[in-house]
Amino acid sequence: MNGILYSIRIGMDPDMIEIGNFVLTWHGFFTFIGVLMAVILVAYWAKKEGIIPDTVYSVAVWAILGGVIGARIIHVIDFWGRIYKHDPISVFYVYEGGIAVFGAVLGGFLGGALYIIIRNRDGFINFWNSYFPWLGRLDKINLPSVGRLADITAPALILAMAIGRIGDIINGEHISRVTNLAWGFVYTHPKTQALYASIAEGRSSLTPSHPAVVYEMIWDGVILGALWFVFRNRLRPHGMLFAVFLAMYSLGRFFISFVREDKIWIVGLDQSQIISLIVLAITVTLLISKAQIVRRIQRPGGRVVGTSS
Repeated sequence: MNGILYSIRIGMDPDMIEIGNFVLTWHGFFTFIGVLMAVILVAYWAKKEGIIPDTVYSVAVWAILGGVIGARIIHVIDFWGRIYKHDPISVFYVYEGGIAVFGAVLGGFLGGALYIIIRNRDGFINFWNSYFPWLGRLDKINLPSVGRLADITAPALILAMAIGRIGDIINGEHISRVTNLAWGFVYTHPKTQALYASIAEGRSSLTPSHPAVVYEMIWDGVILGALWFVFRNRLRPHGMLFAVFLAMYSLGRFFISFVREDKIWIVGLDQSQIISLIVLAITVTLLISKAQIVRRIQRPGGRVVGTSS
């Protein structure tokens, strides 16, 4: 049977709000909702672990900043020859869209980790208080370890990524391979990037393509279930749960990218697949060399303790 007859058609305007030069896309809206949800959940879970929520908010500011920078850098590298080489100033037009999820995850981790590592150093505090006292003097604050906060963040982060992908589905920003499967997507709104790409490649505007972002959302759900019900509070040292998150996401993204039509960099692999292999090599090595399973034992009185095995 012709897959066109059974495809899923999406005709929504990718721009949610457009007032003058201000444009809010569905992708931008759901990304904001996902990030907000992640920060709220991490603050809530951290409080239950004895971490002050204000500490989480402080780290979140730098993690979000690092995420935006990382997401933009990875995107610009991937599209340099096609877009930014000819208009370098547009590199800074983040508000027009153009981010990479992998860059957001890795940049966000780096931004938050650097804040935790640097914030309480005597050298940094003395430097700040000497040159920027007018912005407020700094004292040492109670910060969790990078690994501990990363573990608390992992389930919230994968949930945020899944929420953000809802906007990707509406906007049709990722071009995928043609399919005859019944769940193939056809974008019909004239502003949709996927429609432009189909026509540019000589396809019919009604040619269905793989819903790659839906596949990724499903995999995100699998990762969330594994983190929450299988590995949570069972891996040590701190940071290993975040390593499992990175490894599982990289594994799924590597294979899902085969149905996407992104720029090929080397040996038939696109940028995200190359990053996935690098991240997998690092995280799997860490997990094999350091991870320990903690058995949860409930002692009389209801107190739960962990023992390594």
